[in-house]
Amino acid sequence: MSDAPAGGDEPARRPGAGRAVAVLVLVAAAALIPMFGPRAALDATGEAAAPGVGGIALLRTVLFAAVCVQAGEVFAGFLARRVAPAQEPPRAWSAYASWAGFAAALGLASVVAAGNLIPHSLTALDIGGLYGTRDGTLALVEVNAFLVAALCTRSRRPAAALLPLAAVVVAEALRAHPDTEDTPLVGSALTLVHLTCAALWVGGLLYVLRMLRAWRTTAPEAGTALLGLYARVAAVLLAAITATGLCSALRRMPPSTVLDQLTSTAYGRTLLAKVLLVAVVAALAVVARLRLRGARDRTSAYVPARAEVVALAAVVAVSAVLTALPLPIRW
Repeated sequence: MSDAPAGGDEPARRPGAGRAVAVLVLVAAAALIPMFGPRAALDATGEAAAPGVGGIALLRTVLFAAVCVQAGEVFAGFLARRVAPAQEPPRAWSAYASWAGFAAALGLASVVAAGNLIPHSLTALDIGGLYGTRDGTLALVEVNAFLVAALCTRSRRPAAALLPLAAVVVAEALRAHPDTEDTPLVGSALTLVHLTCAALWVGGLLYVLRMLRAWRTTAPEAGTALLGLYARVAAVLLAAITATGLCSALRRMPPSTVLDQLTSTAYGRTLLAKVLLVAVVAALAVVARLRLRGARDRTSAYVPARAEVVALAAVVAVSAVLTALPLPIRW
């Protein structure tokens, strides 16, 4: 007797294989932005970047993504409990994200320990010197914070990981504005709000979409309600991100020089790319919200929401590139 399927039907494909391939493709595409983005941004500007800027941007992309995933799961989980407390959430990714963030923070700390150069051997690292510098201390704070966050994800209160994640965000805000800058605390405060809102926006949408997929058969109406609730909160987050981003950009580039520096400096070019991506994200968010309000089939809002989270991943990568590039000159 033949073992072939009746009627010549092809064997059933493994469920989820297509999604896994799609995720791998997206991850690979996202990695290309920090690896090759700095070189493209610096082309013909006459500026010199730090050695290994592509690798540093990639590590910072992983670090930012890890914060987004963990903060988003806590934030979206809170929204989900308000909408459908009886529904089972999807499997958390926080544990994997925290260890990925730990590895990225460890890599960035090794760069600081090597005098802001890419270390090629262990002898190039001055671990003890990390405790004597501001950048070294902040790097160690991030490494330890991700380690604590990883332990929190395995505890009975995984939401406690928000505390060490807050330490990472504070450390990043302080690192971005050294003491040599004018009014560094103002810049750090703007960056703190900007990063916090961005992490909740990006990570929250990712986890909301994962919940929609998990509830598509058991509670589709609850999934649509959750997306609507998230959209209302995301509008406030987007307003805060826009306001703080605009203020930060004007602190880096005075109004009289903005238009010129947006095309003539690596920082300006990358900032312009980020602004355009955020505009695309905002347009997709508006489309999703309109479909939630007016369409007969409200699940049609899922399509622009999925595109929005992909565009947001690109925004995270471009933001990481922005932190690795030389700052524009204040003319």
